[in-house]
Amino acid sequence: MYDIQKIREDFPILSRKVYNKPLIYLDNGATTQKPRCVVESITDEYYSVNANVHRGVHFLSQQATNLHEASRETVRKFINARSTSEIVFTRGTTESINLVAATFVDSQMKEGDEVIVSVMEHHSNIVSWQLQAARKGIVLKVIPMNDRGELLLDEYEKLFSPRTKIVSVAHVSNVLGTINPAKKLVEIAHAHNVPILIDGAQSIPHMKVDVQDLDADFFVFSGHKVYGPTGVGVLYGKEEWLDKLPPYQGGGEMIQNVSFEKTTFNVLPFKFEAGTPDYIGTTALAKALDYVSAIGMDNISAYEHELTVYAMQRLKEIPGMRIFGEAEQKGGVISFLVGNIHHFDMGTLLDRLGIAVRTGHHCAEPLMHRLGIEGTVRASFGLYNTKEEVDALVAGIERVATMFG
Repeated sequence: MYDIQKIREDFPILSRKVYNKPLIYLDNGATTQKPRCVVESITDEYYSVNANVHRGVHFLSQQATNLHEASRETVRKFINARSTSEIVFTRGTTESINLVAATFVDSQMKEGDEVIVSVMEHHSNIVSWQLQAARKGIVLKVIPMNDRGELLLDEYEKLFSPRTKIVSVAHVSNVLGTINPAKKLVEIAHAHNVPILIDGAQSIPHMKVDVQDLDADFFVFSGHKVYGPTGVGVLYGKEEWLDKLPPYQGGGEMIQNVSFEKTTFNVLPFKFEAGTPDYIGTTALAKALDYVSAIGMDNISAYEHELTVYAMQRLKEIPGMRIFGEAEQKGGVISFLVGNIHHFDMGTLLDRLGIAVRTGHHCAEPLMHRLGIEGTVRASFGLYNTKEEVDALVAGIERVATMFG
C-alpha cells in the first residue's frame, strides 16, 4: 500500500499556507521538500557528533568519520556501485559534471577531439564542456530529437568519429520529462569504445538506478533532488576511469604526502575530495536515501507514473493548452503554455493561489530554441503529490485563462 497521507505527514512544510491558501508544491524538478527525519539528522549531528572527519584521533572525530563513510556505503548500495571507492562526494550534479569535464578533457583530450551531448541538456551539461572547449579547443556535437521530445538514436550513432572521446547525456529531461534510453545510449557509446556520463539529477528521485546494470562510466546526481539536503551530491565513476583522471582541486584530504618538491595523491575516492567535506550533509543524504528506499523506488515510480498520466489527461482538457514533451517514456515533469499567456504571468498568478510551479527556460535555452519558444510553465511531481493537487492546478490554470479572456 502506498500510504500518501502518512508520507505527506513526514513533510511538515506541506501543511503550511501561502497567501492564505494551502501550499501545492509542484516544483520538485528544481528541489524537493525534506522529510522530518532528514532535517532532524542535521540537527542531531551538529548537537551531538560534530567534528572534522578523517585523521582525528579523538572520539567525536572518529564517530563523525564513521557516519560520513557509512553514508558513502549507503549511496553505494542505493545505486549498486561495485565499491565505495567509486563514490565521490561533491556539492551536487553541477560540480560532478564540472569535475569530470575538467579532468577528462585535461588528461584524455586534445584540440579537435569531440564530446557528444544532446539538445535537451541542462546548462550544467553544456557550459561545463564549453568552458573546456574554449580552453582546449574541443568540439561539441549535439544529438537531435523529434517533435515528441525523443532523442534520435540513428542520428546519435552518426555523430561518432575517431575524434569522439566522451558522451554526456541526461537520463531524464528536466523540461520535457523524457526518460532517455540510457542503457541503449551506453551500449552505442561502448560499441565505439567511448565512455559515457549519465546526468541522473532528474532520474534518481523517481526510479531505481543500478549503475552496474546501466554500465555507464560516470553517473551524477544531487542530494536536494532526492529529498536530501542542499550542497551535497555524488559522482559515481568506474574505478578504472577515476584512476586515470587527475585531481580536480588541491588541498587537504586529497594528498598522501606533500613537500615543496613533489606531492603524491590519496587513494580513491579521496583524491577528488579536497578540503573538509559536508559530512553533516552526507549523513542527511543517507537518511533521505534510506527514506525513499523504505517506501520503495518501484512503488514511487508506479505512483508517480499514475499521477503523471492523470495530470496529462486533465491538462489536455484545458482549451489552448500546449504541452511540450510527449515521449512514450515520460517522467513526472510537464511543461506547458496556455494560449498566448506568458509563462511568467501564469506562474505568478498560480502562485497567488498557493500553487508553486516554475517558469522560464529551466536552464535549457538550447532546448527552448529547438521548441521555438522563450520558456514554459513547468509542473514537476514528487512522491507526496496527489490527484487532488493536480485538480487544483487545472482549476487554477482555468481561472487564470479566464482572466486573460
